[in-house]
Amino acid sequence: MAGDGRRARRSFDLRTWLAGVDPGLTRLRLAAIAVTAMIVGVAVVAALRALLDRSEPVTVLLFTGVLAMISNLAVNEPTLARRRTTTALLILPAAASTVAGAFLSPYPIASAVAFVAVMMVAVWVRRYGPRGFALGMAAFMPFFFTQFLKVTPAQVPWLLVAVLVGVSSTLLLRGVVFAERPARTLRRMVTAFRARAHALVGEIDDVLVELSRGGPDEGDLEGVRRARARLQEVALLVEDALEQTTAGRVWPGLDDDTLALRVADAELALERLSVVVRRLALPPADGPPEPLDPIVVAALRTGVGHLRTALGAGTDQATILEAAADARAAVAGLVADTRAGRERVQRTAFAIRRVADAIHHAQLDAPSPASAPGRRDAATPAGGAPSPDALADRPEPGSTVDVPERRPAEDDVRPEEEPPRPAGGIAVTTRQAVQVGVAATLAIVVSESIAPSRWYWAVIAAFVVFAGTNSRGDLLTRGWGRVVGTIGGVVAGMGLAALVGDNQVLSIVLLFVGVFLALYLVRISPAMLAFWITAVLALVYGLIGQFSVEVLVLRIEETAIGAAASVVAAFLVLPRGTRAAFGEAVGELVDAIDQVLADATDRLVGRATATSRREGVRAMDDALVTLRQRAQPLAAPLARRRARSSYQRGLRVLVVCDVYARSLARSADHVTDPSWAATLVPASEQVRANLDGLRDVLVRGKRASDGGQVRARSAERLVDAAEEHAARSTDDPHRRTTMLGVARLLRRIDQAVVGLAIDLGAAEDLDDDDGDQSPSTAASAGVANTRSGS
Repeated sequence: MAGDGRRARRSFDLRTWLAGVDPGLTRLRLAAIAVTAMIVGVAVVAALRALLDRSEPVTVLLFTGVLAMISNLAVNEPTLARRRTTTALLILPAAASTVAGAFLSPYPIASAVAFVAVMMVAVWVRRYGPRGFALGMAAFMPFFFTQFLKVTPAQVPWLLVAVLVGVSSTLLLRGVVFAERPARTLRRMVTAFRARAHALVGEIDDVLVELSRGGPDEGDLEGVRRARARLQEVALLVEDALEQTTAGRVWPGLDDDTLALRVADAELALERLSVVVRRLALPPADGPPEPLDPIVVAALRTGVGHLRTALGAGTDQATILEAAADARAAVAGLVADTRAGRERVQRTAFAIRRVADAIHHAQLDAPSPASAPGRRDAATPAGGAPSPDALADRPEPGSTVDVPERRPAEDDVRPEEEPPRPAGGIAVTTRQAVQVGVAATLAIVVSESIAPSRWYWAVIAAFVVFAGTNSRGDLLTRGWGRVVGTIGGVVAGMGLAALVGDNQVLSIVLLFVGVFLALYLVRISPAMLAFWITAVLALVYGLIGQFSVEVLVLRIEETAIGAAASVVAAFLVLPRGTRAAFGEAVGELVDAIDQVLADATDRLVGRATATSRREGVRAMDDALVTLRQRAQPLAAPLARRRARSSYQRGLRVLVVCDVYARSLARSADHVTDPSWAATLVPASEQVRANLDGLRDVLVRGKRASDGGQVRARSAERLVDAAEEHAARSTDDPHRRTTMLGVARLLRRIDQAVVGLAIDLGAAEDLDDDDGDQSPSTAASAGVANTRSGS
């Protein structure tokens, strides 16, 4: 049944799908520019070789292509000026390691020792952020390829030319000719946001289709979860794009905060819709499922269908406004239906109306785009002015909050500006540098007994497995993916070798195609990089006359040796457990959320703040990305079920806090009331104290039930006082709406935190004792409450 529902949705607009599959065309740009730089660099060196020395081995051309590829892949600076500077600086470490590798290549022991030293330095310098990461890669990869290509000291002049040309081709194309234009990127990211919203609504429609056929399966609900995570990913990318340009350069008259607020409001409305549809599809924890009338399902699907029309690519403003109105009209009767037993249907209808309202207000408020004066831009994000419902949902008795998993925009490497220091005081980069050195040494020793001439494959596997990992579990996951990708690449390489035979032109064309696919897919899965690079190696060996099936099979063995050596080093040398890494990430995220709440409270009561709103929110979102990465091994199927559930529940609650804290921070930019300090500050401080207490439970395992001192205490009464002040302090309806929204957001954060603390035994459920919680709080606070079946 699920398959039929998905096939029914495959008639979506191709433009909408293309806009969402690669937000901002970032992966396409990276792969296309890298391959073009490789072609340009190889062509220049080939021409010089033909003019000056035809006897120079063809390996110098391969070396040029490698440098062009690495200089694209390694540089990940946030601004164009920094990208240009970092790319130019790559010439220095690349040239130094090339010379060292060439002169040490005839001496196996010396070259192995130097290789290990280069690897350790390349990992250690990652502490200096993206530039340190890039310079480290520029030192490591040329040294590796001097060993792989078996260069000689006599080739050093040509190799230095290859370094200069390879890096310069990247600098020319990526930094000048095809330099990224931030305004264009922002427009593409907003378009991608609409496309991802369209995809999420489509997945929701699939669930409604299956509801009319007996009920959705887990695959349908998983599709909604994935689409929701992708929507949040693009929302963060819009925030990133706003740091490089202003919204006014794309849509004159639109300021950055308004655009960010529109995106956030739309994101929250769509998240809300996905949550209530999931609840509608699942039987309630406290009773039998509500029978759904086919007419009700048809009305919901009609409303969702109009939302899809409004979110489609290229839709004009009149059609968008008409579709939003039609969506509201389709569910108007269900919204007004207050009969007992119809609560979940009513909430779903109300969520559809919220999304329609967001789309409607966005179109009314959208200024004319720069490219077409006097005309509204259909690509403006779905979102609008804040309202009580857009800022915070009403508490729902007996419900649990189901929140999406926020995924990183890049799964490959996100070097940190400041290396975190565990309790022992050693920085992550220092620890990993030592571990890489041990792993490389082990890999060399073991590989020498199997294939003395191919030991560098095991070494590079040991190095790459450590890239972007922060714990033993993360390393196991990456190592396994690299081995699987290598095995698949060997099979593909054999097929390509059989296909091309002795055709060198076809081999070169397929080589560049393989590199393009490797770079295009690396940010989706590092295993795909291993797959395509291994396949490309088969073509490289064919070009230099060394291809054999035995060589490719040996690559699998060496990759397995390198991955195993990394695992051994990670577990025996300065080990860092996955749970410890998770705990550090929890601490960083809680600190960031606490700072955002503190700054927002200060702005709301007219106090000065040490950091800007955007800076604080960005730090919070980055911390959440890190936490998601470090939680992945703990949530893997191999983890113990009970422990996996606990980590997932903690993560869900912290995602709730992130979402509502972001909205609260934006609301604080629109209202200031010094007289509110008497009630708002105590409420905020109690909420922050509860969040800190939950951190102790998640990180240190302290709880009330086992004698721990940590206790979370509901801030319900304090928030009630702050809300009462907000309701009576002003006659301005918009100001009152914003202030009430702030109080509701604060309440939802507290409910989420206290609910999980109660479930973990770190707080008492006071609902039946002193009335410190309102009657709805305990039920609403059951975020991730195992007793309610979350």
